[in-house]
Amino acid sequence: MDKMEEFKKIISQSNNIVFFGGAGVSTESNIPDFRGTTGLYNNNKEEYPAEYILSHDFFWNNPEYFYKFYFNKMIYPNALPNDCHKVLAKMEKLGKIKAIITQNIDGLHQKAGSKNVIELHGSVMRNYCTECHKFYDLEYMLKFKDSIPKCEACGAIVKPDVVLYQEGLNSQDLEKALSYISSAETLIVGGTSLMVYPAAGLIRYFKGKNIILINENSTPLDSNFGLIIKEKVGKVFKEIDL
Repeated sequence: MDKMEEFKKIISQSNNIVFFGGAGVSTESNIPDFRGTTGLYNNNKEEYPAEYILSHDFFWNNPEYFYKFYFNKMIYPNALPNDCHKVLAKMEKLGKIKAIITQNIDGLHQKAGSKNVIELHGSVMRNYCTECHKFYDLEYMLKFKDSIPKCEACGAIVKPDVVLYQEGLNSQDLEKALSYISSAETLIVGGTSLMVYPAAGLIRYFKGKNIILINENSTPLDSNFGLIIKEKVGKVFKEIDL
């Protein structure tokens, strides 16, 4: 049995699947990843490293530069769900997928129709005033594409609800992710380098039957997986018959 046939068989026989995804899930929606050859870190022509620009300290010390970078490199309002997003949403409707755990901040899983999505690194769709905590959507933020987004109620800076470097993950989201992974029968990990912690460490808590990696490149944790498919995630999911 080849790897795709084995993958399809596992999907057909599993009704407690958790999907854990990274930036590679959205590259087929034309959103660049971070560590790939054409990714954000390797093609950064900014004055500062991308990791520094996307840090808590930089946001507060240089918000104008932060937002210039953020609007140009992190926001893709016209991006559409690809085959991976669409098939996962269908699998959830069929009762196979119990949760999607994502490191992405683009909201494409929800746009495809998925309901139970745990966004470990937050979302560009949610934004909050740093003083009065008034909520703002992405549409409001885009009005400030050439300036610093300000709260219409109190005038303070509005911050995206995304986890920046130097900031911790939401503890409730982490606990939910751990619960789903530790009780899953099948864990599918897709489109991630498995180099970002604590997110990458979550796969250690899997105790189920099938653990699968779908990623174009090798990762430091390949030895943890029973089945590895080195392909684009969307291409693999497109071949699933539901």
